[in-house]
Amino acid sequence: MLNILAISGSLRAASTNSALIEALAGVALPGFHVAIYDGLGRLPIFNPDDEGARTPVEAASLIEAVTRSDGVIVACPEYAHGVPGGLKNALDWLVSRDAAVDKPAMLVHASSRSLACRPALREIMRTMSFSLHPGPELEIGLLGKNPQQVKAILAEPVNIVLMRGCLADFRSFVNGR
Repeated sequence: MLNILAISGSLRAASTNSALIEALAGVALPGFHVAIYDGLGRLPIFNPDDEGARTPVEAASLIEAVTRSDGVIVACPEYAHGVPGGLKNALDWLVSRDAAVDKPAMLVHASSRSLACRPALREIMRTMSFSLHPGPELEIGLLGKNPQQVKAILAEPVNIVLMRGCLADFRSFVNGR
């Protein structure tokens, strides 16, 4: 069983990025389990003085989840041409740990407009020593759609095939390492 941790960089209740990772979890292939991390909004602001024995429970939980996973999928919106603070904060909690080192990771997108965020997020994750999936990133345009439209788009057969293909490609990347 391949265990993947999916993280949405958005805290919005109707987040299209969260909807995308939920859809990926829902169409996961046999032998492929996608767990969704839901603690982003509960993480305290990163402070290096709180590492080690003082690591907050919420941060320790994230570190453990990443460590236990076989790979990580990140769906991230763009705020002010950058990575949202909540996601950057979560990544900061992983910086001085081994959890991210050589951990396979794949980026997925719910908008074609996250053009400034994508290279920034890739740079952050490469600097942290994540092993980024080299293939094309999954993108399903959900920006500006209401929750019913998002659900309908993600249920379209062509998008299910696209998501499953993306997961199969990521599985090959993870297993081929």
